[in-house]
Amino acid sequence: MLLNVENVEKIYNGEPIIKDISFTVENNDRIGLVGVNGCGKSTLLNIITGGEMCDNGSVSVTNGCTIGYLRQNSGLERTNTIIEEMKSAFAPLLKISEELRALEEKMSSPHIHDNAEEFARISDEYAAKTAYFEANEGYLIDVKIRTVLNGMGFPPETYDRIISTLSGGEKTRLALAKLLLENPSLLILDEPTNHLDFHTIMWLEDYLKDYKGALLLVSHDRYFLDKLTSSILEIERGKLTRYKGNYTKFVKLKEEAVALQMKLYEEQQAEIAKLQDYVDRNLVRASTTKSAQSRRTKLEKIELIEKPILYSKTAKLSFEYDITPPTDVLSVSNIDISVGKGAGRKLLADGVSFEIKRGDKLAVIGANGTGKSTLLKILRNTIPHEHGRIEWTKNIKISYFDQEGANLDPNKLVIDEIHDRFRSMSDLEIRNALGKVRLVGENVFKKVGVISGGERAKLCFAIMMLERGNVLILDEPTNHLDLSSKEVLEAALDEYDGTVIFVSHDRYLLNRLATKILELKDDSTELFNCRFDEYMEICRERDAEEEKRAELERERIRREKAAEKNVKLYRTKEQRSADARRRKRITELEKSIELAGKEIERLTEELTLPEITADYQLMHEKCAQIEEIKNRMNEETDEWLLLCEEE
Repeated sequence: MLLNVENVEKIYNGEPIIKDISFTVENNDRIGLVGVNGCGKSTLLNIITGGEMCDNGSVSVTNGCTIGYLRQNSGLERTNTIIEEMKSAFAPLLKISEELRALEEKMSSPHIHDNAEEFARISDEYAAKTAYFEANEGYLIDVKIRTVLNGMGFPPETYDRIISTLSGGEKTRLALAKLLLENPSLLILDEPTNHLDFHTIMWLEDYLKDYKGALLLVSHDRYFLDKLTSSILEIERGKLTRYKGNYTKFVKLKEEAVALQMKLYEEQQAEIAKLQDYVDRNLVRASTTKSAQSRRTKLEKIELIEKPILYSKTAKLSFEYDITPPTDVLSVSNIDISVGKGAGRKLLADGVSFEIKRGDKLAVIGANGTGKSTLLKILRNTIPHEHGRIEWTKNIKISYFDQEGANLDPNKLVIDEIHDRFRSMSDLEIRNALGKVRLVGENVFKKVGVISGGERAKLCFAIMMLERGNVLILDEPTNHLDLSSKEVLEAALDEYDGTVIFVSHDRYLLNRLATKILELKDDSTELFNCRFDEYMEICRERDAEEEKRAELERERIRREKAAEKNVKLYRTKEQRSADARRRKRITELEKSIELAGKEIERLTEELTLPEITADYQLMHEKCAQIEEIKNRMNEETDEWLLLCEEE
């Protein structure tokens, strides 16, 4: 067992957020943690990781268990380069590597051999640290870093980039990469797929599938949970229930549990009503008072069954507009997508062209850093483009959703954020508008900066509904929403008959909503006049064709090499004889180099033997032998390389 959470309770303002929560995490567990926004998931994770103290109960971690926690908006050292930040994940091992080099220098120093006791101590320390370094795969540090960085979308040419120059999404990916390299016993990830493209999500799924430790995942990505989890923890009404199976299995089991609880609840309510009716009718009659009192006692002893939540109080979204625009809504011709100014300007895409008609729902997709969010800002004219043309038709009213809520004032109250935009609305009308997105009660008097990401998203949707735009532009609208809110948003956007331009990595939303796909790549853009599933099929067909072309090219190269080999058969006898001698010498060198390596390993092991470390003269001889063999092996390696280049 890695972790034991027992009877944990957390109270805010006199009300329990989570209560009597108990569960364990075993080695190699794959757990998904789900629940509506504000149910206490982040609170529970903060308690587990020591960020908060619980008011009751306990959290115990097994000795030797390390916990890694990827919070939303995890921080990194801004002044480090990418490669420096990744190496910091191996700081203890790298420190040992430096200590080993220092010990080697000491052991090779002649004067140290005059002190047999000191030399023996250093030798023992060297052997112990070498064993630890090897056991923890210290020699694979560079390989691990390259593997994870490549999988998370950071090729070698990005390694020297300063972290402060990265985008928010890139920083999140880098924080996740660092956490994977740290390889904790229990890996806790809070919405890890929020800023990942499809390729990176699939790589991460495959990587986590083979992860040696335990996983505790908070995610609204149903595909992600289905692929990785074997049990689901649900927090509801502050209480936790554990279900066996992945997310799809959980949904089925939860429906069955709710149906059963509702049946038991209704039966109990019927029994209570029947007993209460009998008490009310018979308590005052002398002949039936005793039996009525007996039933009243029975009523008082009944342990009430809680009515199950049927999720009737979800957000109610409906986007409408007043002015219908012409059929041709937008024409984009040969524009550039770039960031920065002057000498620091970076071109992300060029020659971008597409058209949108009334009712189109255009999804902009692509890897992080290809300019998707930048394109949305260019279309809204909040940042410039250097060439090309953007033409909106007349009678266009744009309503915009920003994934980070940058168009909201964090210092304003929620209710004032709407009041300052719509001065003619009364407080009651504003409360009603906020109530539709389930921002109710005291939440409307909280500052925008302190409410959750999901609540800020709902505030943005409330504003958009009041704006009544006939063009909706949305940047990652589902990032901070719980599953039920995602489904409500999907339905509202699907029913909306205006024009939608959106950026999203949500595969469910893309499948349901998009009628056109604009894909941005590092060197090109392409418009697909089809739905997302058709686009995926086109990509699969193209990949298959590309693989076929690559195989044909490999076959062509094999044929050319075979032809060259046949030509060599007709060379002169002297040439063939020289080739034979060269190949023979290469074989001899390879065997000699292999034997030298084994001899160095044997002599190095002997250096740690007590009878060797105690004899200065013998120790010196062994070190001299190692040095001699290394020199010979270097010479033979150089000769081997020269001979191989002649092939």
